Amino acid sequence: MDRRHFLEMTGLLSGVLMLSPATLLAHREDAIRIGIIGCGDRGQGIMQMMASLKEQYAITAICDILDFRLEAAAKLAPAKTYKDYRQLLDAKDVDAVVVATSLHMHYAIAADAIRAGKSVYLEKTMTYNIPEAQELVKLCARYTGQILAVGHQYRYTPLYFKVKEMISKGYLGDVTQIDCRWDRNWNWRRPVPTGYADEQINWRMYKRYSGGLPAELLSHQMDFINWAFDTHPDEVMGTGGIDHFNDGRETYDNVQVLLRYKEKGMIGNFGATCGNAHEGYIFKIKGTKGMVSLLPDKGVFYPEEAAKKELQTVDGVSGATRLEWNTDGGISIVNEKMQDGTWYALKEFYNTVKTGTQPVSNVKTGATTAVCVHLANEAIFSHKILSWKPAYNF
Repeated sequence: MDRRHFLEMTGLLSGVLMLSPATLLAHREDAIRIGIIGCGDRGQGIMQMMASLKEQYAITAICDILDFRLEAAAKLAPAKTYKDYRQLLDAKDVDAVVVATSLHMHYAIAADAIRAGKSVYLEKTMTYNIPEAQELVKLCARYTGQILAVGHQYRYTPLYFKVKEMISKGYLGDVTQIDCRWDRNWNWRRPVPTGYADEQINWRMYKRYSGGLPAELLSHQMDFINWAFDTHPDEVMGTGGIDHFNDGRETYDNVQVLLRYKEKGMIGNFGATCGNAHEGYIFKIKGTKGMVSLLPDKGVFYPEEAAKKELQTVDGVSGATRLEWNTDGGISIVNEKMQDGTWYALKEFYNTVKTGTQPVSNVKTGATTAVCVHLANEAIFSHKILSWKPAYNF
């Protein structure tokens, strides 16, 4: 997969119509009134996605501490603007909020929103560190009237639901190896407008604001493994460095993390680099009966020889082979065209808020993955092997 296709496929606005502010007003009476907190690329991308779901969402408030981002977001929706998120949380015309700020602010804003009686769609990774994840779980247990959903999108998409089902039904056999990569060949920087500091714009480069590549990219794949196998790692080890872009950044541009799932007998390899984009995205789950190879919107099952013979059984009535094989001996897992994962996530968020049911990606599952990310970063920076603790079981 070339870099251009990779960026198009994983872009926030993929498949979304750019709708006018007037269109955003055309919502149904039962639409959820939404406040957007954090109006950078991700926040504006979610706004555009909500515009395509206008029967479910009405954006009534937007908030950002940076003027130019607030001005850009205001062009997308005729909403009231705020510089202080706490004032937005006091607004009577806001039912729920999207939190798409820098990672270090996730906990404080989400906690204040829950206390203010607002449901929350919280971008991944859920929290900056383990103590914040533990506190947010406790808080949500006290305030049960609100929904907190976490933006780990694979838990919402039909493709990944199907893969989870294949794993539970034994199609892959005993899984022992998981290979994940999310690579790119650019510096991951955004231009800094005059009058702003680099830390304000490129917060992902600084440790006190960001979890770096493990939080921003690899958390998706870590979260799916937790979900698909109903597990968590027992041991975490890793390495990394600033190996190419020596430009003042603090978070690493090249990382590799190994997660050992002792109970399941699995090893998970999770890596990301900013120095090469040839392979782009890789997600392979390898078992004794077969392997699945996944992209965000496509998946192929490659059975081992014994399993392949079993799957090639011919239907005695129609005489037709039950499965269609591609040119390299794989079977497409889902044939329908996938929407962007955010589309599925926002549709479920609407349903859970309206029904009061817990989303599939919730505060407890989000906390488990936040622990994985925190341990991964600690292992990378400390060069230590870290162990899972009972206090991390949510």
